[in-house]
Amino acid sequence: MKLITRIVRSLGVVFVAIALVAGTLLLTAAPAAAENYEVKMGSDAGLLIFDPASISVKPGDTITWVNNKMAPHNVIFDEKNSPVDKATAGKISHEKLTFAPGESYSTTFTDDMPTGEYSYYCAPHRGAGMVGKVVLEG
Repeated sequence: MKLITRIVRSLGVVFVAIALVAGTLLLTAAPAAAENYEVKMGSDAGLLIFDPASISVKPGDTITWVNNKMAPHNVIFDEKNSPVDKATAGKISHEKLTFAPGESYSTTFTDDMPTGEYSYYCAPHRGAGMVGKVVLEG
């Protein structure tokens, strides 16, 4: 009888250890899913704005800018008002102009990019106030 009791206790300890290991693996193996966001270049009413003008993202998230109205548009990140240098701002910018509604381009904000506010503008319409901001959260 003592032998059976010792075996049951030993098996109980083994099962608890397995459950703890499995639970830890499940918690660490489920990373947060990356999100995809869309920003319109030009409002539905034809205004020269980015809609939304400000957007918050996390590392791994992607923003797609879609030409909506009043072409041409592009997205230029301003290194003077962003936490990156000129070379990085150039890599995440899209200088090529979009002309047709529905044309788009995307930028993924990666883990190696510093958190903070990334200011951007549409080069042809910057003077008209077509500016936006991406807030990269940690």
